[in-house]
Amino acid sequence: MSAHRVSLSLVNDALFDLPASPLPDWAKKLAVFDLETTGLDLHEARIVTACATTIDENGQIIGDEIEWLADPGIEIPAMAASVHGVTTERARAEGRPAAEVVAEIVDKLRSFFEAGIPVVAYNAPYDFTILREEAKRHGIEPLNNPMPVIDPLVIDKFLDRYRSGKRRLEITAEFYGVELLDAHNATADAVAAGRVAQAVARKFSNRLSIDAATLHSLQVGWSKDLDESFARFMTEKDPTFKASIGWPEKP
Repeated sequence: MSAHRVSLSLVNDALFDLPASPLPDWAKKLAVFDLETTGLDLHEARIVTACATTIDENGQIIGDEIEWLADPGIEIPAMAASVHGVTTERARAEGRPAAEVVAEIVDKLRSFFEAGIPVVAYNAPYDFTILREEAKRHGIEPLNNPMPVIDPLVIDKFLDRYRSGKRRLEITAEFYGVELLDAHNATADAVAAGRVAQAVARKFSNRLSIDAATLHSLQVGWSKDLDESFARFMTEKDPTFKASIGWPEKP
C-alpha cells in the first residue's frame, strides 16, 4: 500500500499520562480512524486525508503509521483547506486517485472489524457516512453494518451530559488531559480520539466494563437519545427542524 507516513510527534506522547484506574478490556487495543474532507455535507463531502491505525493500552501507535492523501476530484473549498491545510493544488499534485484511497480505507477498516478490534471515531456518523457515500460513488462495496465502533463523543456526552461547554475534540481532549498537537491532521485527531476513548473508559469504568459489542449497541440508543433531545431544543426555535437519527452512520 502506498501511503504517507507521519511522525508520532503530532501527538505529544510525553504529556499523555493515563491515570491508574482500571481500563476495560475493549480499550486495551483499539483501531483509530479519522477523515479530513472537502466539507460538512455527509452525502457530498469528499475525502482529502485519512488515518486508520491501531493503538495499545497506553495510547501508543502499534499499527502502521499510515495517512492517506487523496485527490478528491473536485475543488477543495478554501474554508476546508484552511482547516486541514490541504489545497486543491496540493491534492492534485501529491494525492492519489480517490477510488484507490477509498478502497484501501474500506479494506483497512474491514480488516479491523473482522479481527474484532473496536474502531474509534470521534463523531462516528461523520466519518462512517462520508466513507459509505464515497465507496458508493466509486463502485466499492461499503462496510456493511460497521461494528464494534467506539464514539467517545457520544459516550462522553451521554455519561457526562450536564458538563458545560462545547465537545469538539480539541476541547474534550484538553478536559481529559490528552494533548492534541496539530488538530485536524487526520493522524493526530485519530490518535487523540483513541486516547480520549481510553480516558473516558477509565473515568466511567463502572459503566463501561462491558464487551465492545454491547457498548456498540448502547451507543446506538445513547446517540438517538442525544439527537432527540437536541431536536426538542431546536424545534423550540425552529418548528421545521428535523433531527437526523442514526449511528454510527446517518441515513
